[in-house]
Amino acid sequence: MIFLNDSLRPLVGKALLVFVLTAEVCVPSGAQTGAGTQRSSDNASVTISTSPGVAQDVTQRPTSTPYSGDLSIFEYPDRDKKLQIDRVMDLLGIVAGKNVADIGAGSGWFTVRASRRVGATGAVIAEDINPIAIEYIGKRALKEDLSNVRTVLGSPDDPRLPSGSVDAVLMLKVYHEIAHPVPTMKVLQKALRPGAKVGIIDRNGNGADHGLNHDVVVKEMGQAGYKLVGTYDFTKADGQDYFLIFQVR
Repeated sequence: MIFLNDSLRPLVGKALLVFVLTAEVCVPSGAQTGAGTQRSSDNASVTISTSPGVAQDVTQRPTSTPYSGDLSIFEYPDRDKKLQIDRVMDLLGIVAGKNVADIGAGSGWFTVRASRRVGATGAVIAEDINPIAIEYIGKRALKEDLSNVRTVLGSPDDPRLPSGSVDAVLMLKVYHEIAHPVPTMKVLQKALRPGAKVGIIDRNGNGADHGLNHDVVVKEMGQAGYKLVGTYDFTKADGQDYFLIFQVR
């Protein structure tokens, strides 16, 4: 799930700094998470700590078990066209010089495209809670000479991005895997610069089927202190996928 925005934590592999957004397909975008590390869990009532000395009761909604297989599954040839990823980046304001976070980055599919878009004066933080994904992206960045890519190993409830580090965030088919969305998205606010946009691409579902109804996402993001500023349905054009953009209220 990281997934930029990308101080920072040591890179896995040889990536310079390490940072978050992604994975899609009709398989869980959990390619961003692997065996033994999950952003998700079954329904349960739990108590979590959102800050030192502060506990919050949270009733978990259904979430999906992250995909832990071959990361190359997210690299299918026409994915750019189906997702209209250039249009997605336009709407998120991802241009040269910006810092972007790819939360739940998986194979780094979006990371690579954002890296080329922001150029040498920008940066991309590829975040994931799966050490294997982080190592994979680190090696990929070296191989493809993406010097503006940093990686960061997050935790299920905290992407661990540096404070005030990003102008835009993309969560590609990963939100439905977050077991504690409200406190997690509150934590993310610390990494956002003024005016930063948070994009969520997902599909309608019940939470346990690798999707989550967009109304639930809007409600949870509102509880976390965000306002909805854009709603689109062009990604994949299958009648199920949606693209939502939020900003801090």
